[in-house]
Formats: sequence, C-alpha cells, structure tokens
Amino acid sequence: MSAIIPWLFAFVAMYWAYCIFWGVKGYLQAETASDYFIAGRRIPVVIFVLAATATSFSGWTFIGLPGLIYRDGFQYAYAAFYAITIPLTGVLFLKRQWVLGKRFGYVTPGEMFADYYQTDWMRIFTVIVALVFSVPYLGVQLRASGFLFNILTDGMLDVEVGMWLLSVVLILYVALGGLRSVAYVDTMQCILLVGGIVIIGSLVLVAVGGFGPLVDGIAALGRLDPVRTPQGYSHYLAMPAPIQLVADGTRAPGGPWTGTMCLTYVMALMGIQAAPAFTMWAFSNKDPRPFAPQQVWASAAGVGLVLVFFTVIQGMGGHLLGADTRLLAAGVGRDLLGLGRDLMDLPERQDMLVPALIHLFAERHPWLAGVLAICALAAMQSTGSAYISTSGAILTRDCYRRYINPRAGHLTQKLVGRGAVIFICGLALLVATTSKDALVLLGGLAVAYGLQMWPALIGVCWWPFLTGPGISAGLAVGLLVVTVTEGVGQQWFGISAWGRWPLTIHSAGWGVVANFVVAIAVSACTQNPEELRHRQRFHDYLRHSCRLPGHLRPYVPVAWLATLVWFLFAVGPGAMVGNTLFGDPNDQATWLFGIPSIWAWQILWWGLGVVLLWFLAYRLQLSTMPEQEVVALLDDVADRGLPDAFDPFA
Repeated sequence: MSAIIPWLFAFVAMYWAYCIFWGVKGYLQAETASDYFIAGRRIPVVIFVLAATATSFSGWTFIGLPGLIYRDGFQYAYAAFYAITIPLTGVLFLKRQWVLGKRFGYVTPGEMFADYYQTDWMRIFTVIVALVFSVPYLGVQLRASGFLFNILTDGMLDVEVGMWLLSVVLILYVALGGLRSVAYVDTMQCILLVGGIVIIGSLVLVAVGGFGPLVDGIAALGRLDPVRTPQGYSHYLAMPAPIQLVADGTRAPGGPWTGTMCLTYVMALMGIQAAPAFTMWAFSNKDPRPFAPQQVWASAAGVGLVLVFFTVIQGMGGHLLGADTRLLAAGVGRDLLGLGRDLMDLPERQDMLVPALIHLFAERHPWLAGVLAICALAAMQSTGSAYISTSGAILTRDCYRRYINPRAGHLTQKLVGRGAVIFICGLALLVATTSKDALVLLGGLAVAYGLQMWPALIGVCWWPFLTGPGISAGLAVGLLVVTVTEGVGQQWFGISAWGRWPLTIHSAGWGVVANFVVAIAVSACTQNPEELRHRQRFHDYLRHSCRLPGHLRPYVPVAWLATLVWFLFAVGPGAMVGNTLFGDPNDQATWLFGIPSIWAWQILWWGLGVVLLWFLAYRLQLSTMPEQEVVALLDDVADRGLPDAFDPFA
C-alpha cells in the first residue's frame, strides 16, 4: 500500500467531518425558506469574501490551469487574468442586484428578471441557464475528483466509484444546510485552494533548484521547441498573432491563443459571476460591504498573485522535472516524476501534471501529499456546492412554487429545495459517468452559456431600453450561437462549415455579440411606453440609491477608457507588444528583468488590473455601500404566501 493512502483517508475523514458539521448547523438555523435559500440575507463579511472567491475559482484552477500552461506555455498563461475579469462582472452588477433584491424581496434571479421584464420567458431562460451551467460544470469537477483519487491511490479507488463516494458528503451538507452551509464550507475550501497552489508551486521551485535554474530551463525549453509562431518564436514564450484567419481556431499555427482568443476566452470566464448563482450570492448579503474586498483584494490581488507566479511555476517547472522527454534527452532538468514517457503521451495528457506533482512529494512527505489531495478536492467541490444550492433554489422558486404550488410554505419549499439539490447532483454524476467523452465539451459550454446573461443584467442594472422580448430573443440566439461554435456543434450537429472557435474567437465571444445584436434590434421594434415606464421606475430607484457624487462624475469617461485599454493590451490583440518589449524571446541575454518578456508583461498588466478594479469598485463606488439606505417594500418573497408575480410599485 502506498504511504500516502492512510494519510489521504485520514484527511478526507477530517474534511468530511467539517462539512457535515456545517450541514447540520445550517439545517438547525434554516427556519424559513429565505434562511435556507439565501442564508436569511445575513452572510458575514469575511465569510462572503472567502466563499465567493472559492466559488469563482474552481478545481479547474487547481488542476487544469497548470496543465494547460505546461502544454501551451505563456500564451495560455494569459488565462490567469480571469482573476481580474471574473470579479469585474461582479463590480458592474452585484451591488445593483443587491439593491433590487433588498428593495423588492427577490430570492432568485428569475423573480427579478420576470418582474423587471414582465415576462415569464426570462424566468424559464434563467432556469435553463442555471441547469446547463451547473450540471456539466459540476460533472467536470466531480469526475476530476474521482480521477485524482484514482491516481493517488495507485488505482485502488476506481474513478467512477471515487467520484460517487466523494460526492456523498457534498450532497449531504448542501441539501441539509442550504446556502449558509455552503458559505461556511466554501470559506475553508478557499483557504485550501489557494494554499494548495502556493505549496505545490513552492515545492516545484525547490525541486528545480530555485528561480535561476527555472528561468534557465524555460530558456532551454524555448530553444528546443519545434513549434514556432509566425515570427519564429517558441510558442511557449510568445503570443502567435493578434488574430488568425483560420476556420478552426484550435488548429491555428503557432498555437490558438491569439489576442482575440485570449480576450474572448477571459470574457467567457466572466460568465461565472454573470451566472444565476452569483445573483443569489448578491441577495444573500445584509449589505454590499463585502463586495469590494472580495473583488479587489481577494480575487484580483490575492488569487491573481498566486496564478501569475505559483501556477506558472507549476506549469513551466513541470518540463524540468521529467514530464518532458525532449528536455531530458537534451540533458535539461531531472527525471523526478518517473512517468516513463512524455506527459503528453499519457491518456490523461496535461491533466496528469498536478496529480503527478502531488505523487512526487508523497515519496518523502506522505502527510503533505495527503493535505494537498484534500486541497485539490476542496477546490473541485468549492464551485459545485454553490451551483447545486442555487440551482436547487431556482428550481424550487421558479418552477415548483411558480407553476405548481404558489402558496407553498416554508417547510414545503425547503423540502422541495433539498430534493432539487439531490436531483441536480445526481444528474451531474450520471452525466459524468455515462458521457465522459462529451463531458469536457459540455463543461466548455458552461461558462460561455453563463456569459449570455450579460445583456439581461445590463438591462436590469443599467439600460432601460432593452425589452423583455428583446432580451429573451437575444438570449435564445446567444445560446444557439455558442453551441454551434463550440465542439458540441461539430460533434452533435455535424456542422463542418467552421470549426471550434472560428477565427480564434471563443464561442462565448460569438454568442454574446449575436446576443447583443438581436437584443438591441428586437428591443427597438418592441418598445412600449407603459413597459418602459415600468422599467424606468427600477432605474430611478437605482439612481436614487446608488447615485455617484458630482465631483466623481468626470472620472466616468476615464474609467471607460482605462477599462478598454486594459482589455486591449492586457489580454487582447495589443498584448502582442509584450512578446518582445522586455527582451527577445529567442535570446535569454536580452531579458530585461531576467524573465521572458511575455511573463514580465503579464505581471505588469496584472498589477494594473488590480488598480483598475480598485478604481471602479472603490473610487467610483460601484461596490461600496449605497449613499441612501435601501428600505424593503415588503418581506422576502420566499417568506410570503403570495404568488411571485406582483407589481413592486403598486
């Protein structure tokens, strides 16, 4: 038996005990439906900051990101900027959604959209997006947890068996305690997620001999790389182009991660905080006080720092520890991993990198490897638990209570909510077990679908011009376009006119552009004075409660310009400048800061991104306390025996 296995089971037992404790405690505190679904709007500040951060950055951050940096180098490391773009969505929308939720007693985003747009189609679409986001996204995380434990137990625990066993406690504490239990468990999961990344990155740095040998190894990797960008640089050390005019973006020469691809890819990941789950996170707070620290300091500064340094060290350092046989043949690095062949020749390919690193440390410190395994498990379940809980609430509130039993009381709502949690998690497990070949494709759709909620959120929070028919039509078209420009479109529908990510533009980018175009066009044709007055009253109240002081209004154009410049040069076509600004990728002697130019560029724009978020969240007060007190018109919808459809201004 491997030395890690006793430690692994011991730490799993402690982790499960913590989860069950909060599940039982949440069960005892959930007296009303509002308590169960949105924690009674009383999640503490620190708990929200850590829990929302854990929800934003899943097990894919822990396992997938280092592996893809290993495969594609620094051109993929631009994905780390989702530490900036994910919370940017929250900066734009969370505070205003909280104001509306507090004022009108909304519990789910479907209730908010249905009241604002005066159409039940938005309620239905919200349910659809919640499910198509949650089920495949959760399925990917659960299968990854089973795969990890299969590797760490040397095959003793089968992938499917491990996946189902590791999900039992997840279902238990989410179903018992609702969002309150999820928040407290996510708090610990956030610490484990970030701590695990830092520990693995530090151990890799020590294993390669320090920062100097790491950089020397990266330079050697660039010299020996047979894949070159059109400019002749190693694809590990340079972005290939601003855009590439190829039918299938995944087959672009020099790598698919062009400026437009990186830009639209991090935009796709903005769908995480645009998804219905985060609207419910907004509703669960007593006030907006936690929003700014979560967005600026926990996500952008904290997680961003970890990703641009420690995750990059994991990905690039893996080449020097024996995963890359080409380097070993050239006498670069040491074969510490003992894989027996190149990492990319293994069935799991780059997804094997982090499990292999954990297994490496298990030889000398099995207890530490056990801790890191729990860090990985916590990372994988951190996002899933929140999406299970919120999707269960949406099914209960927007399906059962809206169409089946409008006068359902607290006990009935909680009971149905728990059943919905079990149903959603069971469905995700079933998909992960029976459709494992399509699971990655479905998981790729999830965040792109989430981004399609942007026009609806812009309408509710900022722009009364957009109508219910316009938003509904745009959302339907956006979801369709995402599907046909993803791998699913080719595999399921036999579409061959274009490949996945045409013109190196992510499916989320194609979808959201089509979504906006249709939403604006249909809205222009469906304007109704009475409906416009109804929507305008929401915006009048938002203007009253979230008014920007006069002396700050001149900064608004500056904010627009700064945000546009950041997107263009941090992750967009302008990032091509970073390939060579601080040195020639082919000549280590010219590296101005002793690291590849592209890495220095990424560190620079990560820092500027933190400043940008601080400016928006704090200086322009997009995530601070409202100037005017928000007074609830009525008690929470969840706590009233009334139908959901009501006129909030009557």
